[in-house]
Amino acid sequence: MSVAAFRRASLVCGQALATCLVLLPADAARAQRRGCTITPYTDPPRQVLACPDGFTLSAENASTYRLIDRNRDGRPEAADLNGRGLLVDAPPRQGSFQVRTPHAIASVRGTTWAVDVTPGRTSVFVQAGEVSVSRLSGPGVVLRAGDGVDVDAGTAPLEVKRWSRERAAGLLARFGR
Repeated sequence: MSVAAFRRASLVCGQALATCLVLLPADAARAQRRGCTITPYTDPPRQVLACPDGFTLSAENASTYRLIDRNRDGRPEAADLNGRGLLVDAPPRQGSFQVRTPHAIASVRGTTWAVDVTPGRTSVFVQAGEVSVSRLSGPGVVLRAGDGVDVDAGTAPLEVKRWSRERAAGLLARFGR
């Protein structure tokens, strides 16, 4: 399925996105050849958007998000995430990929990282590479491999922390990692 078709499906399905993706007609696979493809997985339940340049975005089942393809080239440059989680594996390329949540903005060039959103906070963890994270307004921090940050609706400076193996593994397991 092209990103444009995926975007149309996500607008129709909203929070039931995972169910809609699974129920798309079989001929949707033909539309996937030109750009990014979407594959559903069951263990753990998630959908993976894979693009020809190596970019992948794993969406946890029941995640509420919208992909943004500003230049309409079939590959997203950003995602608005309002609930649950995304895992981004972005190889180095021109430009960056950005995830915007109700609490934070995280952007990257060439790395693997996860974003988890709950009503009260956004958590970002970097598995490899570097990610810049900021509140919707104000200064940000840079996370490196093994670092994480929790961003709430407050105004206190963001505090980078080394995540425990257990916390990192718990988040990454939700994406089959």
